[in-house]
Parts: sequence; structure tokens; C-alpha cells
Amino acid sequence: MASSKRVYHKILELNKSQEGVRYLVNRNPRNLERLRIACKPDGYHLEKPGRNYWHKLDLMASNKYVTAKLLHNRNGTVIESCTSEWAIKQHLFKGNDTSAYINLAKIFAIRCMEAGLTEMRCDIQPNPNGKVEKFLKTLRDYGITLQEPNRIKSIQPWDMIRPEKPWEVTE
Repeated sequence: MASSKRVYHKILELNKSQEGVRYLVNRNPRNLERLRIACKPDGYHLEKPGRNYWHKLDLMASNKYVTAKLLHNRNGTVIESCTSEWAIKQHLFKGNDTSAYINLAKIFAIRCMEAGLTEMRCDIQPNPNGKVEKFLKTLRDYGITLQEPNRIKSIQPWDMIRPEKPWEVTE
């Protein structure tokens, strides 16, 4: 804690003297996931869906309500929305009909976009023309990608193919 305060004060001193910023403190814990460098846990080979993801969509339906969650592989629930929330429930006729699924998808997509999480793994197998299919279609329409990009693996000197890194600009 004390070292980060020293770095912050050092940045302020450099900004005041107009020399430029020499220190940068990154406070985003998921920056490596966004750069596609962070490791994805493999889990055990007998686990059916597996744990090879950074963020995963989870949709749970009960007799009355529907809940959508975005799960992180280590930290649990990151974003959650449910039709039992008072602000959502007031605008719905029923908590688990088709319009509830569509409206829940809109709200969940907006919350994900505000958090900056636009890519997630989805293991849900919907029925054609069902409620879940409309939920997933609405998420896609709002700009959520239901598939995570592949992890960028480190390049070894003996590799024949060296793919471009997304953060490098080649011109």
C-alpha cells in the first residue's frame, strides 16, 4: 500500500515538473485476460463442461424467475441480473415468460457492456425458437460475443509459425 502511494506521489511530482510520466500503476486485475495472455485453468479431464474459460454465462430458471450471471473462473459472480429485482419486476407481466427472457437479456447485456466484458463462454444448448434461444439472440444483438478468444501462447524460438500479437501494429 505504501509503495503504491509513493508511486502515485512520484507521478504527481513528474506531472508538475512536466518531465513526463515514468511510472504507471495498472489497477485492472483482468488486464491480462483482455490481452489474452492470462492462463485459463484446465480443470480435470473428467469434468463435463470443463473450466477452460475466463468468463462464463450462467442462466438459471425457476418457476417464477430467471437469473443470468457472468461467472469468473476464480472470483465467482461478476455480474448478475434477475427478474426478481424490483426495478425489473415492475415492468414485467410474468417473471419467466418470453418477454422476461428478452428484457433480462437486454439488461444483462447493458450491464456487461458497462463493465467492459463483451466476450464470454456459453455452454447453454437452447431449443430452437425457445425462450433461451431468444435470450441468446438478444445478447448477440446487443454486442455480446458468446465465445471467448483463444489464449495467446508464448512464442518459442523453434516455432515455424509466429502469429501477430494483437497489441503490435505492423505497417
